[in-house]
Amino acid sequence: MGLTKTEKFTDTQNNIAQIAKVLGHPARIAILQHIIKIDQCICGDLVDEIGLAQPTISQHLKELKNIGIIKGNIEGTSVCYCINQEKWTDITTLFTSFLNQNTNNTNSCC
Repeated sequence: MGLTKTEKFTDTQNNIAQIAKVLGHPARIAILQHIIKIDQCICGDLVDEIGLAQPTISQHLKELKNIGIIKGNIEGTSVCYCINQEKWTDITTLFTSFLNQNTNNTNSCC
């Protein structure tokens, strides 16, 4: 059987691409910014804060949780979310390393 496209790339390249894909939606960025801003677990006010329907918010939370950037705890009938600090640090390190690559090209091709 042939290689899948992701098998042609390193684990780091696939990891960066997967995270970038999840972070590529403005609603998910807004959700993360809100959680970071309030600096506590958030249980139900995202619909009012973000302005999207509950099922839409739930889908975005699911995507963020799938990559581990947020974590959730069940409290009564609601699920409360917060930033997974360990994963946040890992992502920060990963993207900082990627973005700080030397791009000083002495061969002025462009």
